[in-house]
Amino acid sequence: MNKIKQLINSYSRFITIPWRSDVAAAQRVIFCIYNEKDELRLRARIDEFEIVTRQSGHEWIVFDLTDTFPKWLASQKYANSYFEKPEHLYTLLPNYLIFITDSFEEFLAVHSPGENSVVALKGVGSLFGLLKVKEVVDRFAPLVRGRLLVFFPGSYENNNYRLLDGYDGWNYHAVPITADRVFTSPSYAAGFNITVPIWNIGCNNACSWNGYQITDQRLEEDQRTRTL
Repeated sequence: MNKIKQLINSYSRFITIPWRSDVAAAQRVIFCIYNEKDELRLRARIDEFEIVTRQSGHEWIVFDLTDTFPKWLASQKYANSYFEKPEHLYTLLPNYLIFITDSFEEFLAVHSPGENSVVALKGVGSLFGLLKVKEVVDRFAPLVRGRLLVFFPGSYENNNYRLLDGYDGWNYHAVPITADRVFTSPSYAAGFNITVPIWNIGCNNACSWNGYQITDQRLEEDQRTRTL
């Protein structure tokens, strides 16, 4: 089984977990992390993420960042001069962030996603060298009432995200999903590696982790402190 199919399976198990609406914006963000070399494979199978999302009872829409930079640049008065002296462009990049935020708000206004919707974000790799993904997610997440799903080409380790496996990484309080890390529904919690901080598991029946309800009375106490 290839990595993208494994990622779809991981996401499929996770998205069945009932979610809460009373959580912070950062806790409503999901990162699906994959190797940047698999970008075309990921894009070819995004429809499968939609299928499993809808099968779980959620709505689905996709916002594409891929062409936003050339569209923004073409709208600039002195666009041609930036091709000659691209170093001058970096002073204007905060305006690019404003542009894509405005575009995202317009997109949401048209589609009106509710609290039960997954808003997927693709084309994140196009931000490399221009904006930090964290900057964009910080702007987008409060605008999404349901869940913001970020297709992230790069790596994740020790709560550190690296876009296109670049040197400059950052940490973010979101839900990371990889091909090798499985998050699953409450009824199948035992036996799957849902990594949860020990200090969040102090209940007998229903536990809350990062805005998701996790319930399983069959787990032994020692299991509850390690994996759920």
